[in-house]
Amino acid sequence: MTKPVCVFWMNEAKVFEQALAQAGLTQHFEVHSFAPEQAVPEAVAARAEVLVGWRAHGAFAGMPKLRYLQAMTAGVDHWLASPHVRPDITLCCARGSHRIPMPENILGAVFHLTKPYMAAALDQRQSKWARKQGVQISGKTLGILGLGAIGQEVARKAAALEMRVIGTKRRPKPLPHVTKVYPQEATGEVLAASDFVLLLLPVTADTENLINAQRLATMKPTAYLLNFARGALIVDADLIAAVRAKTIAGAVLDVFREEPLPSTHPFWQTEGILVLPHIGGGHPKRSEAVAEVFVENARRFLANQPLQAVVDRVAGY
Repeated sequence: MTKPVCVFWMNEAKVFEQALAQAGLTQHFEVHSFAPEQAVPEAVAARAEVLVGWRAHGAFAGMPKLRYLQAMTAGVDHWLASPHVRPDITLCCARGSHRIPMPENILGAVFHLTKPYMAAALDQRQSKWARKQGVQISGKTLGILGLGAIGQEVARKAAALEMRVIGTKRRPKPLPHVTKVYPQEATGEVLAASDFVLLLLPVTADTENLINAQRLATMKPTAYLLNFARGALIVDADLIAAVRAKTIAGAVLDVFREEPLPSTHPFWQTEGILVLPHIGGGHPKRSEAVAEVFVENARRFLANQPLQAVVDRVAGY
């Protein structure tokens, strides 16, 4: 029986090869691995049925048998924008691989905003003793726009810190650790009630430029905006104006429309905005976490069962 051809097109191919071996699946695939800068040979591309990689490539046009495409990221904007990712290809994202590190980094941002550790570190450079007090987060309201897997994990951890959690979900339903789940149409209510607004939404036609001057004006002047999702959710100029005018207290941004963020971008010099270099989901074992997603799908692919983390192309995620 002919084995399905699986192509790993990435620098981390060995991690995925080892994951397949540990799962006892290597013998069921014909595996080929290539670095991103390498071209997949035509003879391999013509027979490929499974592809795992970081970025959309035009070589898909030479993969007529491709059935399953595993993205390395939770966001798949660039894949969906590629004309080569045909409708008959099942596109799966790395949903779930950020479940642990992302909430930790998000809560780290909340602590950064409310505890004086940074100020104390700066004082230490001058051997300066200056008493400071942190703001208590217990009893504060965290509003999460996008209560998916990561949002729900943030809610669980925030509730353990005695924060009140509310948020939006495309298909609202009661969720553990969330006081109230709103439909997306009620985003304004979440913004108005929150002390911290966390963006965890994908970029779609409905969410691009969601956070504009009008929506920022509905937030509390003491509230902070945290974006760990996509830069295109925010109108940059409107956020800068809102922070400078004290319409909101400030923002922590981990994602941007252009990355690396150009040194000339005003975010860098806007007091009240903290720029992070896209640290949200990164961790030393990230490739291993994505490999777990892939291995489960590889089992399902061989058994002709529905795959997990399948991207809804209409919804955009």
